[in-house]
Amino acid sequence: MPKISKEQINEDEKKLLKILQQNSNHSIEHIAKNCGFTTQKLLRIKKRLEKNNIIWGYSAVTDYKNIDLNHFTVLFKRTANPLNKEVVEDVTKGFLEDRFPEGNINIENVLYVHGEYDWIISFTALDTLTMKKFCDKLIKIFGDFIASYSIHQTIIPIRKQGIKNPTAEEYGDFL
Repeated sequence: MPKISKEQINEDEKKLLKILQQNSNHSIEHIAKNCGFTTQKLLRIKKRLEKNNIIWGYSAVTDYKNIDLNHFTVLFKRTANPLNKEVVEDVTKGFLEDRFPEGNINIENVLYVHGEYDWIISFTALDTLTMKKFCDKLIKIFGDFIASYSIHQTIIPIRKQGIKNPTAEEYGDFL
């Protein structure tokens, strides 16, 4: 049996990732068929991707309005103050989940970025008041490290996690 080249392994991994990002809910057999793999090969590749933390997890893409939630994004610009060890640990070990256990906030993304702002946090909340309380609490906790921030509410999600909103065309006139 010939050895598979590193390039072929990378190509196979990319093929599987593309299919999983489009819809990871399909059966293993369906995904294997779409990739042109045997089920055993697909499972080997998937296990390797999970073991190497290339795949972190799986999630459902939802329409927030249908479950009575609102989606918000907060952009933070840092001060020149260096982050202390406690803040770094808070950020990297899941500070939001630990500091806001009441369940009114669902954190989607915490991103460190390059550009005008330094951090992006996207989350869902029941309403604007809940969002405001959450942001006020963040400012209180991390205020020494925040120079400015900007809050944005999602009105129409056109595409999320690479998936096109099936109702996006209904908003064509509005856009």
